[in-house]
Amino acid sequence: MDSQMQNTSSLQRLQNVEKTIVRVLELAGGVMEELANPTGPRKEVINNHCRDFMQMIKDIQFTLRNEIKSACEYRPFEKSDYSSRISNEICCSKLEHVLSQLDLMQQSIDKYHASH
Repeated sequence: MDSQMQNTSSLQRLQNVEKTIVRVLELAGGVMEELANPTGPRKEVINNHCRDFMQMIKDIQFTLRNEIKSACEYRPFEKSDYSSRISNEICCSKLEHVLSQLDLMQQSIDKYHASH
């Protein structure tokens, strides 16, 4: 799949998530209106709204997780310095190890010269 097509479909999925979020907010508002109903809330209406709300939240989470996962698989996050920081930390650890070995070698040489 070429990257232009992938970006377009990804943007479409994110646009659908945005529309779903708006619908979730409308459902939450519907529940509030029902709870404020002067004749009392209708249980079946609240149950339906809550069921739809929870399903939409699950759908949003699923889509966003997949979008984040696909972004990680195809390219690193822009402006992320994670890999370079880890690489630098590993290099520093290696350098510290080499320095400690050199110090031990220097101590051995100094002991050798002191004993002869």
